[in-house]
Amino acid sequence: MSDPRDPTLARAPGMDVVRILDQLIVRALEHNASDIHIEPKEHMVRVRFRVDGVMLEQRPLPDGLAQQVISRIKVLGKMDIAERRVPQDGTFTFQAEGILPVAVRASTFPCISGEKAVLRLLLGAKVQHLLDLGASPDQAHVLSRMVQRPGGLILVTGPTGSGKTSTLYALLEEVDTDKRNVVTLEDPIEVQLPRITQGQVEPKAGFTFATGLRSILRQDPDVILVGEMRDVETARIAVQASLTGHLVLSTLHTNSAADTMLRLVDMGLEPYVVANALICVVAQRLVRTLCPACTEPHTTDPDLLDDIGFQMPGLERTLRSTGCARCMKSGFKGRTAIFDVVPVDDEIRTVIKASQTAADVKRVLAKKGLPTLRRAGVDLVLTGQTTLAEVLRVT
Repeated sequence: MSDPRDPTLARAPGMDVVRILDQLIVRALEHNASDIHIEPKEHMVRVRFRVDGVMLEQRPLPDGLAQQVISRIKVLGKMDIAERRVPQDGTFTFQAEGILPVAVRASTFPCISGEKAVLRLLLGAKVQHLLDLGASPDQAHVLSRMVQRPGGLILVTGPTGSGKTSTLYALLEEVDTDKRNVVTLEDPIEVQLPRITQGQVEPKAGFTFATGLRSILRQDPDVILVGEMRDVETARIAVQASLTGHLVLSTLHTNSAADTMLRLVDMGLEPYVVANALICVVAQRLVRTLCPACTEPHTTDPDLLDDIGFQMPGLERTLRSTGCARCMKSGFKGRTAIFDVVPVDDEIRTVIKASQTAADVKRVLAKKGLPTLRRAGVDLVLTGQTTLAEVLRVT
């Protein structure tokens, strides 16, 4: 990628902007960062990496390099260098010696000090098994059984960046793609799966989730994956498809399994239709795992013990990481998922049909004794994989 003789940039004296950007991306890849934020400020260019879902400050760049770095990014992403008043998006492939090619999605945004750029590093993802993602054996068994059903709606929920797409792909791995026709509608397609049909939405061309879903229904599908229910129209079509002999997998941005069950009703769908369509709801979060190089025993803060909301023996003395060069002083290295898996039975359907509150649904779930997200996180604390503060942060 690098070409120090690139004539498109007017570089500051003695500064090789091409090499600086390359080194920035390489450093981000070495630390498994998912994003690079380049933010021009009054006297410097702020640089931050998102590592394991958390922003980490990096050494800033000199103020004089701000526009040159942004211009370099625009050149690579085939954006308009002269246009600085509106946001722009582009993509390019980064390759350096000893590093496999990495797809980069670039975005610029005009701000008070110039233009901010964010580089999303799209590493070659692979499909993982439910157990590898962090599901317990019982949860994996329930989910594997659910995707064998001939029809119904399975929703995976959580905030942006909580690993929902990875879970959807893991669910597809449980489907017999030789005997069932699987069609997906995604934005973007993160992993290419050779034995199924994958569609990429193109809103500018009129190929939206809603229009694509209508077309999929004419493709004789058995299993349909809809990347996200972004609007009422898409949700309505997906729910109707799940009631007419199709297994539909999709995602929603909600905080809990209980909230999800009534979210579709809030969007305008009839309660009895939602109740009959839903067969399983999965809520999930990603928690950072402790850096193994700098862990040490630690007495838990009593306030944290009060905050979890229930008693659990063994939490008084746990592990923490002090931070080292290997984990960029964060104390954490890598992430794992925690899950709340709720099969929808007749009792839950009755609550949904009555359009009761999420609190009513939570009371029914509590009576069933299903592990919550927080309880799943606490189990990781007890096994020395994360901290109680980290669990409370995400739940």
